[in-house]
Amino acid sequence: MPGEVHLFGIRHHGPGSARRLVEALDALVPAAVLIEGPADASDLLPMLADPEMVTPVALLTYAADDPVNASFYPFADYSPEYQAARWAVRHGAQLRFIDLPASDRLGEHAAEPVDEATFLFEQDPIARDPIGVLAEAAGYADGESWWSDVIEENPSPGLIFAAVADAMSALRTETGSLSTREAAREAHMRIEIARAARDSDGPVAVVCGAWHVPALAERRSLASDRDLLKGRPKVRVKATWAPWTSPRLARASGYGAGVAAPGWYAHLWQSGDHETRDSAWLARICRVLRERGHFVSTASAIEAQRLSRALAALRGRPAPGFEELRDSAIACLCNGERAMWDDIAAELLIGSEVGAIPASTPLAPLLEDLQRQQRATRLKPEALERALTLDLRSESGLARSTLLHRLSALDVPWGRLAAAGRSRGTFRENWQLCWEPEFAVRLVENLVYGSTIAEAAGGRIVEAMQTEPDLGGLAALTRDAMIADLSLATGIGITALEEKAALTSDCGTLLAALPPMADILRYGEARAGTAEHLAALMPRIVVQAALALPYAARNLDAEAAGKLRGQILGAENAIQLAKLDPEIVAEWHGALSKLLDDAQATRIIAGVAARLLYEAELLEAEAAAILLGRMLSPGTPVADAAGFFEGFLESTGQRLIHDAPLREAVDHWLASLDEDSFTTNLPLFRRVFSVLDRSERRRLLDAVFGRGRSGAKGYRLLPGAAELWPAHQVRVLELLEKGAAQ
Repeated sequence: MPGEVHLFGIRHHGPGSARRLVEALDALVPAAVLIEGPADASDLLPMLADPEMVTPVALLTYAADDPVNASFYPFADYSPEYQAARWAVRHGAQLRFIDLPASDRLGEHAAEPVDEATFLFEQDPIARDPIGVLAEAAGYADGESWWSDVIEENPSPGLIFAAVADAMSALRTETGSLSTREAAREAHMRIEIARAARDSDGPVAVVCGAWHVPALAERRSLASDRDLLKGRPKVRVKATWAPWTSPRLARASGYGAGVAAPGWYAHLWQSGDHETRDSAWLARICRVLRERGHFVSTASAIEAQRLSRALAALRGRPAPGFEELRDSAIACLCNGERAMWDDIAAELLIGSEVGAIPASTPLAPLLEDLQRQQRATRLKPEALERALTLDLRSESGLARSTLLHRLSALDVPWGRLAAAGRSRGTFRENWQLCWEPEFAVRLVENLVYGSTIAEAAGGRIVEAMQTEPDLGGLAALTRDAMIADLSLATGIGITALEEKAALTSDCGTLLAALPPMADILRYGEARAGTAEHLAALMPRIVVQAALALPYAARNLDAEAAGKLRGQILGAENAIQLAKLDPEIVAEWHGALSKLLDDAQATRIIAGVAARLLYEAELLEAEAAAILLGRMLSPGTPVADAAGFFEGFLESTGQRLIHDAPLREAVDHWLASLDEDSFTTNLPLFRRVFSVLDRSERRRLLDAVFGRGRSGAKGYRLLPGAAELWPAHQVRVLELLEKGAAQ
């Protein structure tokens, strides 16, 4: 006798549906469990019961010849399909998927555009959102709230599966004809159900979306259903499991079957007793608030629970939902401040969980793609570290570099880019290669961005671009995309750069964008990608930064001054590296010159500006000596004098060894100081020259005193030096010489 078929219409990722389904399966004890899903991936279903499988996870199917053509089927702990699969494995029931094979779905994706019937079906409001139609009929504003009240959060929902089937039957009588694909899906499921009923010696449980229940309950001839499946496109597919994340289960991520609050739905599943569900959720809110440094009393939590239940009663809901608990938490725990709630809402409602898959999982497409590219580029993964030098002018060198840069974008640092050495060319890269076992896990985790290395790297960079608030960070991401030969991401980055630059007036932000932009222009020489847009954009940003610099450099504290100093030095290097038009460079140097005469300019910034102008030969040695004397005059506050001297000479102490005019200018200023001023500034001198090692200090003293030694008496002063240098300064320099000799 064929097995009796029982249809369970569920909502994907519904904890209430999952709980009622497990109860129904326990009561029915079916011999076979059939689940809506790609039939050709049924052999992977039992892996859901593997102890090493940690939700959220997703069933990934992809075309073997075109991995970009892929589909994900996510599962959470509270997904009814997931619980049904675990029940079947636990009770030894037959288990398989019954929906159209993935080979059909992916083949359809690669085929021609949708036909008219499919287009009309997708525009039908009932077919597009049947739950929303039921909610509207019940007086609800959205389907989420109605479904939660009736099923997910209702302590006594009654016979929900029969009620859902009746409701869907009524809805389907109001809709038009099905799309070609939907008709084929339901035909395939009917065929599979009939086969399972014929072969089973006990009840058959069918777990499917609520919308399909009436169609699967219909009696159709086998021949008519097979006719609907004729001529369907097919491709060769592969399937595996991939880790998923809680944020990607949210509807806000773009996932059509997602839920509004994955964190709340996980809480509904984990908290079995509905009487304590609201108090447990409020306890979580209190814990998170306290971890953020907020004071939350137990009395406030009790009041929040009372308020949430009162709100639920006023709104006619069977129990407080996350909206009522949110409102009561804002009122009682957040002092009425919505900003406090917004600070913790994502952690509570969305979550940050990441799934894990067993070690026995079939090879994921990113790993397969990596193996293909390793063979193509002749790069063998090795556990021992080895050096690799690439010439980007060769096809093989460029291909290897591109692969390593794409992996770096995926946080898989198989190769780490080493310093280029003395060469300033753009056609050579030095890498240190070392393969670590965890890199394979990271590749699997990146499947959420794409099923090929190029697609995943591009997707990850584009996602970072969309959330990057800083112009400099955006420029760095654009540079990474261009170096990795990710044309789509590069184009998106350049467009975003142009838009953000037009809206940015902050000097530090503009300066921070110049180094990565210079790298883009520089690497454009050796890469296939082009950067014509940036050739015009970078000069514009330089001019904007030059106009803003004199105002941005005024009256800064130590931390802000240090940050701006680093940005100015980075911008100077970028401007020289990019070889911009001389007029643009002159604009930049003009802005630096203005800092020298601005009494409000922070002195360390003015010192950096003076050094850059001196190095560019726009400030002569005599003028530098006069400037030093003015900026470090006895009446100048010690902090201002120290800042200018440090900015002027920091990291350039070595230059005093070789640059006679600069050394003589400093010499002249030091010799002009009286004893009290010299002693006051000794800590400053010590800090500036501390960057010199013992050998460099000795060479500097050689240059100052002359190269002749006179045994144990130390350095022999040049003729006239004793008259030029006051006695107190000679003694100090002799002490410095002794320190250099130790």
